Amino acid sequence: MPLPQPDDLSSLVLRTDFGDEGAWDSVQAAVDAAGEYSFATYVSDLRFADVGIHVLVAEEAAASEDDQIGDMFLADATTMNDPDHPLLAVDLSHEPGRTFRVPAQWFPDVSANLSIANMDFAEFADAADGSGTFRGFREG
Repeated sequence: MPLPQPDDLSSLVLRTDFGDEGAWDSVQAAVDAAGEYSFATYVSDLRFADVGIHVLVAEEAAASEDDQIGDMFLADATTMNDPDHPLLAVDLSHEPGRTFRVPAQWFPDVSANLSIANMDFAEFADAADGSGTFRGFREG
């Protein structure tokens, strides 16, 4: 199952939970409201229902270099049910399978920096709190 490609300079937000259409609409609205520009390419395709990270990593590894995307964000059950809509960021290339959560309000910062390679996935993952959620960089 080849991975979808995000639009130029945006990040792929892949829906993996299909239990509530209204929740998916709320996730998209929260992500879009978080920034001035659209940083997301949304994909809602039932073939990705409950897909495992290992499957996504394997698909990325099998893709040609031109078709590799490096990282993506999953809208899973946690994303759908939490009021902050924390997407699951997944590293597909440097440390395949490494993850952290990013609430919708922080998505534009993470997406923009990853899409232009201004920062690495690890920099955000390393700054995640004890729950594994990135909530911005702490001063000091």
